[in-house]
Amino acid sequence: MNVTQKTVRKIARDSLLTLEAYARQRKEFRAKVMAHKRDRTVHLGAHVTLIFEDELTIRYQIQEMLRIERTFEEQGIQDELDVYNPLIPDGHNLKATMMIEYADEEERKRALSRLKGIEDRVWIQVEGCDRLYAIADEDLERENEEKTSAVHFLRLELNDEMVRTLKDGAALALGVDHPNYQAELNTVAAGVHASLIQDLD
Repeated sequence: MNVTQKTVRKIARDSLLTLEAYARQRKEFRAKVMAHKRDRTVHLGAHVTLIFEDELTIRYQIQEMLRIERTFEEQGIQDELDVYNPLIPDGHNLKATMMIEYADEEERKRALSRLKGIEDRVWIQVEGCDRLYAIADEDLERENEEKTSAVHFLRLELNDEMVRTLKDGAALALGVDHPNYQAELNTVAAGVHASLIQDLD
């Protein structure tokens, strides 16, 4: 019997930099992460952006939070690890931060009211496989009766066939099919494709 092994991809406490060490390395580390994110960012239409997270992007987020909050106590550091580690893909899924972006504040308010439920209508499709919808906001509810949030966290859980097919070079499509917002990207860029398959075992 074949048992699929999942790689444990967590950031360990002892791998984090101290505040002082991070301050010294921040400029170079930030430049590395921004360059890395270019191949992990997908725009769906004019107002929805997905940033696919991985160990490096989440490590940066944790270090930034510790820096901003001046956190050096063990419990505070562990709290950040507990919040952010689940956002790292575990080998059989892709995880993304979804941002709904409108430059004008009033327009954004109106849009977030119209776009309730959009986080559940983001889909991914591996060539030759069925369309798969995202699982949104497992950590906490980010929508209320009046509007959705401008930021959501998505998990796209792939089955074995999807993982195998994608790693064999199949095209990857992404989209949104909300009644008030439709967008589709038939094929992600080669750089994005290459980066995302690194998340998969």
